[in-house]
Amino acid sequence: MTPEFPRPHRLDQIGTGDTEVEVEASSEERAALARRFELVGIDRLTARFTLRRDAISVFAKGRLSAAVTQSCGVTGDLLPATIDDDFAIRFLPEPNETESHDEVELAEEDMDTVFYTGSALDLGEAAAETLALALDPFPRSPRAAELLKAAGVISEEDAGPLSPLAAALQGKLGKK
Repeated sequence: MTPEFPRPHRLDQIGTGDTEVEVEASSEERAALARRFELVGIDRLTARFTLRRDAISVFAKGRLSAAVTQSCGVTGDLLPATIDDDFAIRFLPEPNETESHDEVELAEEDMDTVFYTGSALDLGEAAAETLALALDPFPRSPRAAELLKAAGVISEEDAGPLSPLAAALQGKLGKK
């Protein structure tokens, strides 16, 4: 797969101190990413990275800023959304079949891990994947509940009391 938003950053340009990098998608790149993520459009996509290298990995912290338009899966209404999120990524070399790598242990609050090959990180693809994770997977317009109800789809609130088994499962899952 050829990335729509390639921004390679060579590893030899990252020292032991912080390296600041900003990437911004062009209109053509935003259009291609919108097709990939099934969005109506992406009006803006930038990411600021602070990169720091250690013996085996590169840590990236930063901020993703985007303006996108999604469509409601029920009504088709256009839903503009603004994303302004912090992120943390750990880039590790892709293990090959002949190498034996120890598992990398990360705490729950730690960052996503992205594997790379070669001598550069693709910061554009990292930004694109971060955008994909930040999107609402089920965007709904204010009219969606009304249309679903008219079509006979009931909401959880209208579904009535739960069976004892369903209530117990819901309690175990921490839902109320």
